[in-house]
Amino acid sequence: MATETQASTAPADSGSGLPQLDLQWWPGEIVWLVIVFVAMLLFVRLFAAPRVGGTIGAREGKISGDIADARRLKDEAEAQAVAAAAETAQARAQAQRVAAEARARAQAEVTARLAEEEAKLAEKGAEAEARIAKSRDAAMSNVAAIASDAAGAIVGRLTGKAATAVELTAARRA
Repeated sequence: MATETQASTAPADSGSGLPQLDLQWWPGEIVWLVIVFVAMLLFVRLFAAPRVGGTIGAREGKISGDIADARRLKDEAEAQAVAAAAETAQARAQAQRVAAEARARAQAEVTARLAEEEAKLAEKGAEAEARIAKSRDAAMSNVAAIASDAAGAIVGRLTGKAATAVELTAARRA
């Protein structure tokens, strides 16, 4: 019997199987499992989770602050763009007004100079017409004398005798 008692109180043969599967070790393993699980749970609950949560909260705060700053800057940029567009439109209108005034002044100068030059040309034209009329009148007065001389020369050549002044005057009037 002593050998039987020794066999029953002796641990199972450690060489035959895994100790994790031996039912006699399970209560101790379960106790240690619960102790380690509770310790890990307390560690995570008291130390790790608050740090991670604080980091996440700080990051969310920074992101929301950055988004708010971006919106504010966007609004400011849009306001500046509207102001710049208004200034550009005002400057464009001012430039068009100045250009129109300059164009009107230039047109007035051109019109004045054109009228001045036309007056000079009209004066020179009148002087030229007077000279032409004077030259024409002088030429016309000589035409009668030249025509009489030519007619006398033609008559003299054709007839052989010279025509008298009375005959030439009568022919010229006829």
